[in-house]
Order: sequence, then C-alpha cells, then structure tokens
Amino acid sequence: MEPRIRVVVAKPGLDGHDRGAKVVARALRDAGMEVVYTGLHQTPEQIVETAIQEDADAVGLSVLSGAHMTLFRRVVELLAERGVDDIVVFGGGIIPGADIPELERIGVAKIFGPGATMQSIVDWVRANVAGIPADSK
Repeated sequence: MEPRIRVVVAKPGLDGHDRGAKVVARALRDAGMEVVYTGLHQTPEQIVETAIQEDADAVGLSVLSGAHMTLFRRVVELLAERGVDDIVVFGGGIIPGADIPELERIGVAKIFGPGATMQSIVDWVRANVAGIPADSK
C-alpha cells in the first residue's frame, strides 16, 4: 500500500472560529490524505506534540485572531527544538500580506489567504510535502 500524506490541521491560540480549518481538513481528507484536526484553542506545544505523535508530514495552522506571528513562530521554533525538520508548516487565515515574507523567513512554507480554493490547497500540499513518492501524490 502506498503511503498517504498525513496532515495535522490546528487552531492555535484563543481564536474560536474554526469553520475554515474544518473545511480545509475535509478537503484534504476527501483528496485521500490522512487528517487529524486538533480542535480549538491549542497551544503550540500541543500542536507540535500531536504532529510528532501522529507522524505528520505537514501541519496546517489557521489563525484569524491576528496572533499569527507569535503562534506560527512558536510552532516552527518548537519543531526545531525537537529536531523535527521534515514536517512542512503551512497556514491560513486573516494574514496581512506584509507579514508573509517574515513568516516565510522563519520557516512557514506557504500562507493561504481568504479566497484560496480548496483545490489550490490540496494541490500545494501534494506538491510540497517531502518524503512522499511523486507517484503516490
């Protein structure tokens, strides 16, 4: 059996709006990926622990509260502290365009803003998750 991409979709911080995260999780699942949705109000520590325990290939973070710089940075830092360099971090939500270069600099591979299509997210995850043979994407 071919390996499937494993994605943890997470809502860090106090943001209580999770419809977008659930829609993305479902789209990834419907595209054949294994998805773990962590639920609301997760700490970066909880997200990283889940990603490691679930042997995730990617972590998708959703933030609408404006705390994206702090929360995304902390998830990336914790992965590095744990020696995990093979989990791709991507995100979405209400993220000002001016913040995207800094998020990319710290290690967030991609930011999807409002209006991103589910197909574009699925296609990007398939094309950018390391360790999955191209013929199984």
